[in-house]
Amino acid sequence: MTWDENGKIWMNGELVDWKDANIHVLSHVVHYGSSVFEGIRSYEIDGKGHVFRLEEHIQRLFDSGKIYRIDIPYSKKELIKATKDTIKENNLTECYIRPIVYRGYGVAGVDPTGSPIDVAIAVWKWGKYLGEEGISKGVDIGVSTWRRMAPNTLPSLAKAGANYMNAQLAKLEAVENGYNECIMLDTQGFIGEGSGENLFMIKDETIYTPPLSSSILKGLTRDAIIKIAKNLNYEVVEDKIPRESIYIADELFFTGTAAEVTPIRSVDKIQVGSGTRGPITEKIQNEFFKIVEGKSKDKYGWLSPVEE
Repeated sequence: MTWDENGKIWMNGELVDWKDANIHVLSHVVHYGSSVFEGIRSYEIDGKGHVFRLEEHIQRLFDSGKIYRIDIPYSKKELIKATKDTIKENNLTECYIRPIVYRGYGVAGVDPTGSPIDVAIAVWKWGKYLGEEGISKGVDIGVSTWRRMAPNTLPSLAKAGANYMNAQLAKLEAVENGYNECIMLDTQGFIGEGSGENLFMIKDETIYTPPLSSSILKGLTRDAIIKIAKNLNYEVVEDKIPRESIYIADELFFTGTAAEVTPIRSVDKIQVGSGTRGPITEKIQNEFFKIVEGKSKDKYGWLSPVEE
């Protein structure tokens, strides 16, 4: 991750200097985690930026806001334009994009209705989330002792700041135990997701992934990989996955905006398959990167050029 503190951040309709993009310490979000956000990537193709599934990400931002009764004071079209303007203003082509909507400075109690709704968009350079080596050789993970949120507690379909306190506990535990990442189980003990990634398992050339009912985020990269896998004529099954299944899987991999497509080589120090990136994972991974890097046709319409 590379911060450019000489850059600009879009805040409430204006591009402001990086170091001036501040909020009040008594903002509601600081005390109660009242924010919704997105993680988006722009890829460089022929020297120009192309944003991956920008419209779908902004739609999910609005969906998250609706679940949390946050009325975003800008249109989707305005935030799409603001995203592109922020990338251009910072002279970037390949970057990570973070739109965030939060309850600002207004009231101090749990009831947030007196707080204004603020919106910001930041962009920065961010390489492979789980490391360059992880993309080719895989990462080592552990099953967390922390479970995903139970249904009807915190809504997992909303990408909300408060939800990631749950994920932080699991990530901190994983790092403390010497792992790159973790898998969290749902409240029934079935496989859920990583601290910031969706999970896929391959067994006997069939691809499995947990359903939304396992308290997972409805990942847009997850959706893209399902489409790619089906186009490669693989069967994709969305179903509950018992914990022990991942120990005897042929292949495992994570997906996400930050993680992209990252193989998993071991779980709880048990080797997965051959202990490196598997052949089906590699095939899916190659298809994904060929599209986002402009090496094959964007037949799904996933890329939005920054420069129209």
